[in-house]
Amino acid sequence: MSKIQEPKIPNNTVNLKDFGAVNRGSVLNTKAFADAIDAVSKKGGGKVIIPPGIWLTGPIILKSNIELHAETGALIKFSTDKNLYPLIQTSFEGLNTWRCISPIYGKNLENVAFTGNGVWDGSGDAWRQVKKNKLTESQWKELVASGGVLNEKKDTWYPSETFKKATVGADQNVRLDLKTKEDFEAIHDFLRPVLVSIQNSKRVLFDGPVFQNSPAWNIHPLMIEDLIVRNITVRNPWYSQNGDGIDVESCKNVLVENSNFDVGDDAICIKSGKDKDGRERGIPCENIIVKNNIVYHGHGGVTVGSEMSGGVKNLHVSNCTFMGTDVGLRFKSTRGRGGIVENIFISDIYMTDIPSQAISFDLYYGGKSIAETLAEGGTKTNNKVVPVNEETPQFKNILIKNITIKGAQQAVFLQGLPEMNLQNIELSNLVISAEKGFSIIDASGIKITNAKLDIQNPSIFEIYNGKNIILKDVEFNSTSSKAVTIDGAASKNIELISSKKTDFATKTTISENVSKGTVKL
Repeated sequence: MSKIQEPKIPNNTVNLKDFGAVNRGSVLNTKAFADAIDAVSKKGGGKVIIPPGIWLTGPIILKSNIELHAETGALIKFSTDKNLYPLIQTSFEGLNTWRCISPIYGKNLENVAFTGNGVWDGSGDAWRQVKKNKLTESQWKELVASGGVLNEKKDTWYPSETFKKATVGADQNVRLDLKTKEDFEAIHDFLRPVLVSIQNSKRVLFDGPVFQNSPAWNIHPLMIEDLIVRNITVRNPWYSQNGDGIDVESCKNVLVENSNFDVGDDAICIKSGKDKDGRERGIPCENIIVKNNIVYHGHGGVTVGSEMSGGVKNLHVSNCTFMGTDVGLRFKSTRGRGGIVENIFISDIYMTDIPSQAISFDLYYGGKSIAETLAEGGTKTNNKVVPVNEETPQFKNILIKNITIKGAQQAVFLQGLPEMNLQNIELSNLVISAEKGFSIIDASGIKITNAKLDIQNPSIFEIYNGKNIILKDVEFNSTSSKAVTIDGAASKNIELISSKKTDFATKTTISENVSKGTVKL
């Protein structure tokens, strides 16, 4: 991996106040931002200083060689007037579609930077629907009294009737049935933008600010080469649907470090497009370093997928702490995506109070959080083998080591497809305290070594159609004869190596469906 290049910003400076900006939070400063950017751009580029104050604005359109420096005390608040956000052709959730332009938008740029310790606020509450069960009773009453409309069950609030009607027929948040710009204009309110959208650009830096309260995802770098994200704070209300932290999509040479995330969906997300649109783009996300980050609330600490149809390769994650995230490390896809996820190296991860799976690989992802999936009875699998083609996702060559988990509903969940198993996943140096242990389903080349497991459930390992599996130097507290269960006619070459503290021979139950000689004790 080559060294990631930082933006080169010319030594010119302008101040937003010099272009007529008014600090009140009630006067629109869209023109002042545009004029300041244009003025410094005409000098070849430079820094736009945003001084302390509350600066209300519409969309900010970026240019090359520009640094937006929000000083401590600066709050840039984006207007809730949706008419200020025209529709553009863009990509959202990995699909080519129409959306409202982002509050911060740039395309085909070089050398862009966001610095300083100010706050960028997307006024997302004006855009998002909210579920009643995610608010307290008083919060719900206050939201309903503010306007908007409710569904028939009166358990979901929508910002407008247009938004409510547009949800019918949506594939999660994208209307695949609409084709023309005019079709999309009719549901303008529904087309929530991401807070920061920078596309097809080179040398982009985020260093210092707070990004919060976005209509959808917070930061969406798409097809960026040389991206550095450091020392930032990303916040969204925990009830914010699709309130991701940062979605790094089809980018090359990326560093995400020393940052904090507390969001309503996945925190640090690695993506590369969805289904046919992603495969046709054909740009993987590659050469990514994620280190020294903290994630509080979120559906996933570090997530790969589910939009990974262009592939993800060469990802390094280390020294990250996840506290109360629904999932810690989350890999997800489904049939129809295609794409290859490979060469993933994860180490020194610390997790506490994980309400679902601490480490999760799920190739039957259905668009919901794991907590929601578990509440509905778990992942619905289909053991029927289907033909392998370009729509078949692959996850392989993954090394995970030095993991500490203090409290989780389940330690590790590994589930591939019968026609395309998870391949070559090695987990080592594990210290885990959880309610449930390991599920290994349709996976090949799984090696688990040096693991100290404190599991409440007497069942520690459930292996179904596992191939080429090794458990070595594994300690656990269960005395059950079904601490390890092995089932599935496709299972083969499973080696359980006993130690002084763990006698697999007395703690393993092998189904009659498993061929003789498959399991070596």
